[in-house]
Amino acid sequence: MEIISYLCTRIFFTMNLYKSIYRWRLRHLSDTALLLLLAVVVGLLSGLAAVLLKNVVHYAGRLVSRFGDLTPFGGNVMMLVFPLVGILLTVLFVKYVVRGDIGHGLPSVLLAISRNESRLPAKNTWTSLVASTITVAFGGSVGLEAPIASTGSAIGSNIGRWLRLSPRHVRLLLGCGAAGAIAGIFKAPFAGILFVVEVFLFDLTATTALPLLISSLVSASTAYFLMGREVQFHFEVVHHFTLSQLPYYIVLGAFCALVSLYFLRTTDWVEGRFQRLKNPWVKVAVGGLMLGLLIYLFPPLYGEGYWMLTELLTGDSSSLFSNTIYSGLSGSVWATLGLLFALILLKAVATAATIGSGGVGGTFGPSLILGGLSGYFVAMVSNQLGFPPQDTANFALVGMAAVMTGVMHAPFMATFLIADITGGYQLLVPLLAASAVTYLCVNPFEHHSIYARKLAEKGDLLTHDKDASAWHLLNMESLIETNFVIVRSGNLLRDLVEVIQTSRRNVFPVLTDDDKFLGVIVLDDVRKIIFRPELYDEVVVDDLMHPMSEGDIVRSSDTLSDVVEKFKIGDRYNLVVVDENDNYMGFLSRANTFSAYRRFISDTSDE
Repeated sequence: MEIISYLCTRIFFTMNLYKSIYRWRLRHLSDTALLLLLAVVVGLLSGLAAVLLKNVVHYAGRLVSRFGDLTPFGGNVMMLVFPLVGILLTVLFVKYVVRGDIGHGLPSVLLAISRNESRLPAKNTWTSLVASTITVAFGGSVGLEAPIASTGSAIGSNIGRWLRLSPRHVRLLLGCGAAGAIAGIFKAPFAGILFVVEVFLFDLTATTALPLLISSLVSASTAYFLMGREVQFHFEVVHHFTLSQLPYYIVLGAFCALVSLYFLRTTDWVEGRFQRLKNPWVKVAVGGLMLGLLIYLFPPLYGEGYWMLTELLTGDSSSLFSNTIYSGLSGSVWATLGLLFALILLKAVATAATIGSGGVGGTFGPSLILGGLSGYFVAMVSNQLGFPPQDTANFALVGMAAVMTGVMHAPFMATFLIADITGGYQLLVPLLAASAVTYLCVNPFEHHSIYARKLAEKGDLLTHDKDASAWHLLNMESLIETNFVIVRSGNLLRDLVEVIQTSRRNVFPVLTDDDKFLGVIVLDDVRKIIFRPELYDEVVVDDLMHPMSEGDIVRSSDTLSDVVEKFKIGDRYNLVVVDENDNYMGFLSRANTFSAYRRFISDTSDE
């Protein structure tokens, strides 16, 4: 009893403290001041989360890699087992610790923005961190950027919810968390801001710009303070761009467009095959063993793979052959080209196998890896064909931005990310040129990013076009008014009079006995006879009914865009809603529909 009493006292004290803080902030802090203060807090927490995740994965990966010996043919035989162990541990963690769906990374964040007032479960502030750490430390061929961005988003969302902020302000704090996470990982504040604008489809306005900037700067500064100047990979541009090289970068952009489309289609296809496996343990076994075999044959597919980019940027391609069964081929240029091409083709398979079998991670990192490999490959091919020599490091950097543009539809974020990584803007022209070519080539085939395209297909994506998004995302069923009193075909005027006495509406739908809609009766049409009792048993409601034209009827399968057009064309104030079998469901009113639209625009506006 003493324990229960103590717990009750602590809960009571906590609730009173919360109420006191809430009342104090209402009295002393304006919304603007509060958002700027919270942007600092969110940036600090997301920066700490980014540093924690990168360090834990780094040291856990080093610990895991100590186990295993080289086989007589080369290669670490334990690479066949590590991915299976990692995916199995991840699935067990999700099943028995999280006890629920861990979410699908950034698509779940986009869905929360569109459909759930930017509210993310509190568990998302830590579950992705733990699960992705396990997956990547044991060799899962995925990135950590999406899990940390999801974590930062959840931190911002839950702080906003805890302080009872409006949906618009919760959305802004969610964006601050995501921007801070990306800025913290790469120490690139501008990339963090542009990530939120291009991937999360935020509008960069006077209201959003400053909180996003503050959060990104605080997060990047936190990462600098704790980890120094080192980033995922760092490179100083030695050979500067000249205008005569521009055609080669345009060719690189076109090649990266092909690689981007290949990555998008291959990951879809492989993940689709895994979804057909209903038994989760079979998925783990198939995916783990498949990934293990790929990593044993091609060790650069192990984990995130940033070490591989670091080596390529220094011009050392021989490291790709170390600890492999074909290490004796490291001196051959054509063997290097073959290995690079194989890695480009297999990275997508390895990433999809990791995610499809139950691993947790993202595609942000793999798109960077693919871009670096693609750029290095194109430069080597160009040099071997006798064209003017191209710098392989510069091509690798530009390729990273180009493939990221094709996969994520974020050309400016990709450009400024690479510019920040290289410490300057010497490659700004080729970065923009290659990214533009890639985007123009990919967009006709894929209109949305890898994170947003499935949501867009379902109509669940909030885009920069808030007006169009409103009509797609508003739930029509929630707007249907059902407080209309019905009458049945064949009823007498007496029955209608009794109905009128209990109704607050002046329209009465007429239905058959099996709920098929026939038409409506308008109160104005019965005023002349309602006070003539001698007609009560003579007049049938069917004689008073107005049949409805197709322009007055909405079907449940119609979109709200169709509804709005019907409101506009006939200047109607009410539309009848029926299902596909013509069964009556209710009415949509012009006033209620447009009021919901205005509320949606207000809640999702960034101003």
